[in-house]
Amino acid sequence: MLTKSGRNPVMRIAILISGRGSNMQSLVYAARKADIDITLIAANTPCAGLDFAEQQALPHCLVNRSEYPDKISHEDALAAEIEKASPDWIFLAGYMAVLSADFIDRFDGRIINIHPSLLPDFKGLNTHQRALDAAHTTHGASIHLVTSELDGGEVIIQAETPIRTYDADELAAHILQIEHLLYPAVLLSLCSGKLTIEDGVISWLDKHYLPSPGDAEISRIICPEG
Repeated sequence: MLTKSGRNPVMRIAILISGRGSNMQSLVYAARKADIDITLIAANTPCAGLDFAEQQALPHCLVNRSEYPDKISHEDALAAEIEKASPDWIFLAGYMAVLSADFIDRFDGRIINIHPSLLPDFKGLNTHQRALDAAHTTHGASIHLVTSELDGGEVIIQAETPIRTYDADELAAHILQIEHLLYPAVLLSLCSGKLTIEDGVISWLDKHYLPSPGDAEISRIICPEG
Protein backbone atom coordinates (compact mmCIF):
# COMPACT_ATOMS: atom_id res chain seq x y z
CA MET A 1 0.00 0.00 0.00
CA LEU A 2 1.04 3.61 -0.36
CA THR A 3 3.01 5.06 2.50
CA LYS A 4 1.78 8.18 4.25
CA SER A 5 5.08 10.00 4.03
CA GLY A 6 5.52 9.48 0.30
CA ARG A 7 9.31 9.47 0.85
CA ASN A 8 11.45 6.48 1.80
CA PRO A 9 15.18 5.70 1.37
CA VAL A 10 14.08 4.41 -2.02
CA MET A 11 10.92 6.03 -3.31
CA ARG A 12 8.59 3.71 -5.21
CA ILE A 13 6.30 4.87 -7.99
CA ALA A 14 3.75 3.40 -10.36
CA ILE A 15 2.90 5.04 -13.68
CA LEU A 16 -0.41 4.67 -15.51
CA ILE A 17 -0.53 5.17 -19.28
CA SER A 18 -2.82 4.71 -22.27
CA GLY A 19 -0.68 5.62 -25.27
CA ARG A 20 2.90 6.14 -26.39
CA GLY A 21 3.94 7.20 -22.87
CA SER A 22 6.30 10.06 -23.63
CA ASN A 23 5.73 11.58 -20.18
CA MET A 24 6.22 8.14 -18.69
CA GLN A 25 9.55 7.93 -20.47
CA SER A 26 10.62 11.29 -19.06
CA LEU A 27 9.81 9.99 -15.56
CA VAL A 28 11.75 6.78 -16.20
CA TYR A 29 14.86 8.69 -17.27
CA ALA A 30 14.57 10.98 -14.23
CA ALA A 31 14.14 8.03 -11.88
CA ARG A 32 17.45 6.62 -13.02
CA LYS A 33 19.16 9.73 -11.66
CA ALA A 34 17.84 9.25 -8.14
CA ASP A 35 16.75 6.76 -5.49
CA ILE A 36 13.48 6.00 -7.27
CA ASP A 37 12.17 2.53 -8.00
CA ILE A 38 9.56 2.19 -10.75
CA THR A 39 7.53 -0.70 -9.41
CA LEU A 40 4.86 -0.77 -12.14
CA ILE A 41 3.88 0.68 -15.48
CA ALA A 42 0.24 -0.18 -16.15
CA ALA A 43 -1.98 0.53 -19.14
CA ASN A 44 -5.70 0.21 -19.74
CA THR A 45 -5.31 -0.52 -23.45
CA PRO A 46 -2.56 -2.06 -25.62
CA CYS A 47 -0.14 0.76 -26.41
CA ALA A 48 3.38 1.70 -27.42
CA GLY A 49 4.21 2.73 -23.87
CA LEU A 50 4.06 -0.91 -22.77
CA ASP A 51 6.49 -1.82 -25.54
CA PHE A 52 8.92 0.75 -24.12
CA ALA A 53 8.48 -0.68 -20.62
CA GLU A 54 9.25 -4.17 -21.91
CA GLN A 55 12.32 -2.96 -23.81
CA GLN A 56 13.56 -1.27 -20.64
CA ALA A 57 12.87 -4.36 -18.49
CA LEU A 58 10.50 -2.41 -16.27
CA PRO A 59 7.64 -4.11 -14.40
CA HIS A 60 4.54 -3.62 -16.50
CA CYS A 61 1.07 -4.97 -17.10
CA LEU A 62 -1.98 -4.49 -19.29
CA VAL A 63 -5.32 -4.30 -17.49
CA ASN A 64 -7.39 -4.08 -20.64
CA ARG A 65 -10.63 -2.19 -20.14
CA SER A 66 -12.26 -4.13 -22.97
CA GLU A 67 -11.92 -7.37 -20.99
CA TYR A 68 -14.01 -6.19 -18.04
CA PRO A 69 -17.80 -5.83 -17.93
CA ASP A 70 -17.82 -2.45 -16.19
CA LYS A 71 -15.71 0.35 -14.77
CA ILE A 72 -15.85 -0.97 -11.21
CA SER A 73 -14.45 -4.39 -12.06
CA HIS A 74 -11.76 -2.86 -14.25
CA GLU A 75 -10.65 -0.44 -11.54
CA ASP A 76 -10.65 -3.24 -8.95
CA ALA A 77 -8.28 -5.24 -11.15
CA LEU A 78 -6.06 -2.23 -11.77
CA ALA A 79 -5.99 -1.36 -8.07
CA ALA A 80 -4.99 -4.92 -7.23
CA GLU A 81 -1.99 -4.69 -9.57
CA ILE A 82 -0.99 -1.35 -8.07
CA GLU A 83 -1.31 -2.64 -4.51
CA LYS A 84 0.91 -5.61 -5.35
CA ALA A 85 3.53 -3.18 -6.63
CA SER A 86 3.27 -1.14 -3.40
CA PRO A 87 4.19 2.33 -4.71
CA ASP A 88 4.46 5.47 -2.64
CA TRP A 89 3.04 7.55 -5.48
CA ILE A 90 1.01 6.95 -8.63
CA PHE A 91 1.78 9.18 -11.62
CA LEU A 92 -0.78 9.46 -14.41
CA ALA A 93 1.05 9.96 -17.70
CA GLY A 94 -1.52 10.19 -20.45
CA TYR A 95 -3.92 7.80 -18.73
CA MET A 96 -7.09 8.34 -20.75
CA ALA A 97 -9.76 7.34 -18.28
CA VAL A 98 -11.52 9.25 -15.53
CA LEU A 99 -10.84 7.51 -12.23
CA SER A 100 -13.73 6.99 -9.85
CA ALA A 101 -13.86 8.55 -6.39
CA ASP A 102 -13.62 5.07 -4.86
CA PHE A 103 -10.39 4.33 -6.74
CA ILE A 104 -8.90 7.71 -5.80
CA ASP A 105 -9.84 7.30 -2.14
CA ARG A 106 -8.28 3.84 -2.14
CA PHE A 107 -4.87 5.44 -2.64
CA ASP A 108 -5.22 8.19 -0.07
CA GLY A 109 -4.33 11.32 -2.03
CA ARG A 110 -1.16 9.92 -3.57
CA ILE A 111 -2.15 10.15 -7.24
CA ILE A 112 -0.58 12.90 -9.37
CA ASN A 113 -1.60 13.98 -12.86
CA ILE A 114 -0.21 16.27 -15.54
CA HIS A 115 -2.66 18.34 -17.56
CA PRO A 116 -1.99 20.41 -20.71
CA SER A 117 -3.45 23.75 -19.62
CA LEU A 118 -3.11 26.36 -16.92
CA LEU A 119 -5.77 25.01 -14.59
CA PRO A 120 -8.49 25.90 -13.79
CA ASP A 121 -8.67 26.95 -17.46
CA PHE A 122 -9.63 24.23 -19.94
CA LYS A 123 -10.27 21.19 -17.81
CA GLY A 124 -10.87 18.02 -19.81
CA LEU A 125 -9.87 17.41 -23.43
CA ASN A 126 -8.89 19.46 -26.50
CA THR A 127 -7.16 22.05 -24.35
CA HIS A 128 -4.94 23.49 -27.07
CA GLN A 129 -7.67 24.21 -29.59
CA ARG A 130 -9.86 25.64 -26.84
CA ALA A 131 -7.06 28.00 -25.76
CA LEU A 132 -6.65 29.16 -29.35
CA ASP A 133 -10.41 29.56 -29.85
CA ALA A 134 -10.57 31.66 -26.69
CA ALA A 135 -7.79 33.91 -28.05
CA HIS A 136 -5.63 33.36 -24.99
CA THR A 137 -2.15 34.84 -25.21
CA THR A 138 -0.63 32.30 -22.80
CA HIS A 139 -1.01 28.59 -22.26
CA GLY A 140 0.88 25.95 -20.34
CA ALA A 141 0.89 22.79 -18.26
CA SER A 142 -0.21 21.97 -14.72
CA ILE A 143 0.68 19.17 -12.35
CA HIS A 144 -1.92 18.53 -9.70
CA LEU A 145 -3.16 16.10 -7.11
CA VAL A 146 -5.98 13.90 -8.34
CA THR A 147 -9.35 14.22 -6.62
CA SER A 148 -12.85 13.14 -7.56
CA GLU A 149 -13.33 16.50 -9.34
CA LEU A 150 -12.07 16.24 -12.92
CA ASP A 151 -8.76 18.14 -13.14
CA GLY A 152 -9.77 19.87 -9.94
CA GLY A 153 -7.19 18.75 -7.39
CA GLU A 154 -4.69 21.06 -5.70
CA VAL A 155 -2.12 22.40 -8.17
CA ILE A 156 1.46 21.41 -7.38
CA ILE A 157 3.16 23.46 -10.10
CA GLN A 158 2.43 25.18 -13.42
CA ALA A 159 4.55 26.40 -16.29
CA GLU A 160 3.29 29.22 -18.51
CA THR A 161 4.35 29.99 -22.06
CA PRO A 162 3.25 32.58 -24.63
CA ILE A 163 1.04 31.44 -27.48
CA ARG A 164 2.71 32.46 -30.72
CA THR A 165 1.43 31.67 -34.23
CA TYR A 166 0.75 28.01 -33.46
CA ASP A 167 -2.01 25.83 -34.75
CA ALA A 168 -3.38 23.32 -32.23
CA ASP A 169 -0.92 20.58 -33.21
CA GLU A 170 2.09 22.90 -32.98
CA LEU A 171 0.89 24.21 -29.63
CA ALA A 172 0.40 20.66 -28.36
CA ALA A 173 3.95 19.72 -29.37
CA HIS A 174 5.34 22.79 -27.61
CA ILE A 175 3.40 22.13 -24.40
CA LEU A 176 4.58 18.52 -24.44
CA GLN A 177 8.18 19.76 -24.38
CA ILE A 178 7.31 21.72 -21.25
CA GLU A 179 5.62 18.70 -19.68
CA HIS A 180 8.79 16.67 -20.23
CA LEU A 181 10.67 19.21 -18.10
CA LEU A 182 8.01 19.74 -15.46
CA TYR A 183 6.98 16.18 -14.57
CA PRO A 184 10.51 14.89 -13.85
CA ALA A 185 11.15 18.02 -11.78
CA VAL A 186 8.23 17.16 -9.53
CA LEU A 187 9.35 13.54 -9.24
CA LEU A 188 12.92 14.45 -8.31
CA SER A 189 11.74 17.14 -5.90
CA LEU A 190 9.47 14.67 -4.11
CA CYS A 191 12.21 12.08 -3.87
CA SER A 192 14.75 14.54 -2.48
CA GLY A 193 12.35 16.14 -0.01
CA LYS A 194 12.53 19.50 -1.75
CA LEU A 195 8.78 19.13 -2.30
CA THR A 196 6.48 17.71 0.37
CA ILE A 197 2.83 16.76 0.06
CA GLU A 198 1.09 15.83 3.29
CA ASP A 199 -2.69 15.51 3.58
CA GLY A 200 -3.11 17.60 0.45
CA VAL A 201 -0.84 20.40 1.68
CA ILE A 202 1.87 21.21 -0.85
CA SER A 203 5.14 22.80 0.28
CA TRP A 204 8.08 23.70 -1.92
CA LEU A 205 11.15 23.78 0.31
CA ASP A 206 13.65 24.20 -2.52
CA LYS A 207 13.22 24.70 -6.27
CA HIS A 208 16.52 23.17 -7.32
CA TYR A 209 15.07 20.81 -9.93
CA LEU A 210 12.58 23.18 -11.51
CA PRO A 211 13.09 24.38 -15.07
CA SER A 212 14.05 28.01 -15.46
CA PRO A 213 12.17 30.71 -17.35
CA GLY A 214 13.44 30.48 -20.90
CA ASP A 215 13.66 26.68 -20.94
CA ALA A 216 11.29 25.49 -23.70
CA GLU A 217 10.09 29.11 -23.89
CA ILE A 218 8.68 28.97 -20.36
CA SER A 219 7.82 32.50 -19.30
CA ARG A 220 6.81 31.77 -15.72
CA ILE A 221 6.85 28.97 -13.15
CA ILE A 222 3.94 29.06 -10.70
CA CYS A 223 3.92 26.98 -7.52
CA PRO A 224 2.74 27.24 -3.90
CA GLU A 225 5.36 28.86 -1.75
CA GLY A 226 4.80 26.65 1.34
